[in-house]
Amino acid sequence: MIRDNMANGDEERREARSYRKGFSLAVLLSAVPFALVWTQAFGRGVILAVIGVAALVQVVAQFRYFLHIDLSRQKREDLQLILFSALVLLIVVGGTVWVMADLGHRMMPGMTGP
Repeated sequence: MIRDNMANGDEERREARSYRKGFSLAVLLSAVPFALVWTQAFGRGVILAVIGVAALVQVVAQFRYFLHIDLSRQKREDLQLILFSALVLLIVVGGTVWVMADLGHRMMPGMTGP
């Protein structure tokens, strides 16, 4: 019984440490793009690239530290489900934007962008 409590305590400390690492990484990955935009230290293209890379790393960090999704065998099915859902969502949103842009172009040919 005491050994089980010690194992639970170790597991809780390990999980708390994981959450702290994930939170720190999330704050850092949010602060860096904000700081670059605030200071305008680099050109627009570099800032957009840094924002994109930080966003991708942020997604991976959220999966790993908060959703506990990794590449282990038992978690792979969860990751596949999340990626499939994201793909379906991307297709639905992308298709909607495409159709609406096409309709806007067909209905008002002179009013849409360049």
